[in-house]
Amino acid sequence: MQSPAKKAALPAITLAALGVVFGDIGTSPLYAFAQTFTSAHVTISEATVFGILSLIFWCITLSISFKYVTIVMRADNNGEGGIMSLLALLLRIKELTPNQKMCLIALGFVGASLFFGDGIITPAISVLSAIEGLSIATPAFDKWLMPIGLGILTALFVVQRHGTATMGKFFGPITLVWFISIGLLGLWSIIQTPHILLFVNPLWAIEFAIHQPFIAFIAMGSVVLTMTGGEALYADMGHFGRLPIRLAWFIIVCPCLLLNYAGQGALLLRDPAAVSNPFYLLVPEWALYPMIGLATAAAVIASQAVITGVFSMVNQAIQLRYLPRLSVIHTSDVEQGQIYVPFINWVLYISVFILIILFESSSNLASAYGVAVTMTMLCVTILISVLAYGAWKWPWWKVAMFAIPFLALDGIFVASTSLKILAGGWVPIVIGIVVFTILMTWKRGREIVYHRLETDALPMSLFIQSIGSSNETHFVPGEAIFLTGNPNIVPHAMLHNIKHNKVLHERNVMVTVYTRDIPYVAQQDRIKFEKLNDHFYRIFMYYGFKDQPNIPQALEQAYDEWGFDFDMMQISFFISRDRLIHTVGDGMSPWREKLFISMQRNTSPVSDFYQIPPNRVVELGSQIEI
Repeated sequence: MQSPAKKAALPAITLAALGVVFGDIGTSPLYAFAQTFTSAHVTISEATVFGILSLIFWCITLSISFKYVTIVMRADNNGEGGIMSLLALLLRIKELTPNQKMCLIALGFVGASLFFGDGIITPAISVLSAIEGLSIATPAFDKWLMPIGLGILTALFVVQRHGTATMGKFFGPITLVWFISIGLLGLWSIIQTPHILLFVNPLWAIEFAIHQPFIAFIAMGSVVLTMTGGEALYADMGHFGRLPIRLAWFIIVCPCLLLNYAGQGALLLRDPAAVSNPFYLLVPEWALYPMIGLATAAAVIASQAVITGVFSMVNQAIQLRYLPRLSVIHTSDVEQGQIYVPFINWVLYISVFILIILFESSSNLASAYGVAVTMTMLCVTILISVLAYGAWKWPWWKVAMFAIPFLALDGIFVASTSLKILAGGWVPIVIGIVVFTILMTWKRGREIVYHRLETDALPMSLFIQSIGSSNETHFVPGEAIFLTGNPNIVPHAMLHNIKHNKVLHERNVMVTVYTRDIPYVAQQDRIKFEKLNDHFYRIFMYYGFKDQPNIPQALEQAYDEWGFDFDMMQISFFISRDRLIHTVGDGMSPWREKLFISMQRNTSPVSDFYQIPPNRVVELGSQIEI
């Protein structure tokens, strides 16, 4: 039973979820319905309008309301959602073989790579489609649409470094006004042509598919645009919880979207020429400019949500060691999820800028958009089916009842959008290939480096015995912290310290940081402390994939628990700075090894990533051949 406080907070959380979760799918009516007719060159008639509306209704009902909201959102990793959380859940299945795990990791990486592509296309298509309403007001704006769009997006990416906490307070109310507005516009059009509501009958979709199978198949590639943002429902579950997202969807978002699509369909029945821009032609002339302003605000909110979603996904991938360390800036002292990744921000901005220059209009960009969405949906269907069988222990027949229909539906979407590859669908594919290559190369490269280090390493127990039996080792006052990925071997930095300085500190602490497959680790579970002898200690630090590691803070906690005095000015952090050398032999292909070496050289410093004061860090270099 919910507490009174939680019940009171539920409306506020639901309102906040509106602004963050549903911005992408909420702006789809700007372009999706018109694109369905124009891309497939559909002749406007009662049969085609009812058929396409019926396809939209049942695809949204099945894919969003049932698959994502009802089934996929059950796959929460301690409350968190998203492709990385889903992958972490899958890798816990004990029955999986190493090859099966690698296949799942690869599939998860494909989904993550396509989501990155979505983060590039969404801002471009949402903002362009919003401001294109200006050309309805007057053709004089036509030549200014692209500069205005680029100006809005430039401002959006510039303000990212300030965080979204301030803007976030307005996201929910603005998005609520947006959904109510589009719902009322659709309702007014429905009142004028009430028999349009018959589109809920699935026979319209079936007859359309039977009588015009090729046209219906092509149209499915644009119908999927009405479901863009479905992944956001799952990815943002950790911020708001399942209940607020489900309430927002069923009470506000879904009804308003369907009312607007039905209203646009009713308008086409009355005036087939309105297919040029049925959304804005629904709007009364007196309300056109306010609606353009509201649509632009909704598009910016949708873009903001996707951008921050990419930041969150990249941060999770870094913590899970699937990406090299990047500079991650926390823009809020209160909200853990408020982060800014400068490198990713400007990569997104440059990519969005190039896309707008290349494609010029939202209708051209729609071809690129559908491919990313459909492939992501297919990846999620496969992964959730494996989870249902392996972790939820569904019987095979129950998994089949879920998987087969949705694999077939997603397969149709992928096949239909693949027809647009030459027209722009190549964009998300190229982006996905690049990001996937980076993810797989970094993962494989780290495995090779660790294997090389372990092959040449000295066991810690043997080293301590040799130090204890030798009278040549000198211990100097102070404490030395050595960061190591393997607590059972001697850190390279320690060996180099003895080699060059001929001394060890009185207290030597090996620190190993582990990232667990849960979003957050409780403070009481953060530290495990182990004494090896009077001079050597081991500390294990545990973080979740959404935690931001802070070694000095965790070290202070460990010292307090063990009764040691913590004085940062008496502590030196020794870090091994590995220099990788490409050699011919086993490992990866030469170009992948060079890519990995380049990424390793450009990672952010360990001291920055673990929030260690730079003036307490000593870096000792070593050379590793791969």
